[in-house]
Amino acid sequence: MEKVQCNGNTICYLDQGQGEPVFLLHGYCGSSSYWEQVLPYLGGYRVIVPDLRGHGRSDAPVGPYTIEQMADDVLLLMDELNIPKASLFGHSLGGYITLSFVQRHASRLNAFGLIHSTGFPDSEEAKEKRVKAVSTIQGEGITDFVDGLVPGLFAPETQNRKPECIQKAKEIGYLTPPQGAIGAALAMRERPDRRDVLSSTTLPVLLVAGEKDGLIPPERVFTIDNPNVTQSVIKGAGHMSMMEEPEELSSVIRSFLEGVFKA
Repeated sequence: MEKVQCNGNTICYLDQGQGEPVFLLHGYCGSSSYWEQVLPYLGGYRVIVPDLRGHGRSDAPVGPYTIEQMADDVLLLMDELNIPKASLFGHSLGGYITLSFVQRHASRLNAFGLIHSTGFPDSEEAKEKRVKAVSTIQGEGITDFVDGLVPGLFAPETQNRKPECIQKAKEIGYLTPPQGAIGAALAMRERPDRRDVLSSTTLPVLLVAGEKDGLIPPERVFTIDNPNVTQSVIKGAGHMSMMEEPEELSSVIRSFLEGVFKA
């Protein structure tokens, strides 16, 4: 992996291919490895896949993070790579970061997408779960936390048919620095409602939901239905289509990008 300094922190990233630049942002307790099976299908594009602040091999400063900080890390990475405009796709936590980016830096984007993510803020119940997550990580460690978190990210059928996916996601999660998992949990807890960002943008938007996503079901993904919005449901997938159905997700992203750059 390559690395740059962003806001005094090292951000590690993959950078492969040539063509229009595309950024892929992973979800909570993930890393760039989440996108491993998608990358082979995105030939013809320059694909940049960072480990977000607090995750993977990137630095994990102590203290609560904000979604805005994490979005600005992406902006600084774009600047370091001399990329004036890109398409930005975010999975789950990465989608929250994407919406913050759109809200403040839309001129730097050609298009964006939310993959199993939403413009809704955390409910009060979800906020309590973030606090419980912090307590679990502090008291029991990241391994026990990830063991409890990961299975619920996948559709029940995936757990039966592709147990290796669950194991792979766990192994990626175990590498999350505890302070990074805590910082990101608190960032998600405090994020605002950004459905207005989705409803007001004129950029091309891709919304992808998993048919059997138990965390963010389709109705929380598809909050708008404007002419600039493409909606897609990945059949049989839970919250992790990049691992459950990577070929289908890649096809959806490619088709969307072809529409953006032919327009």
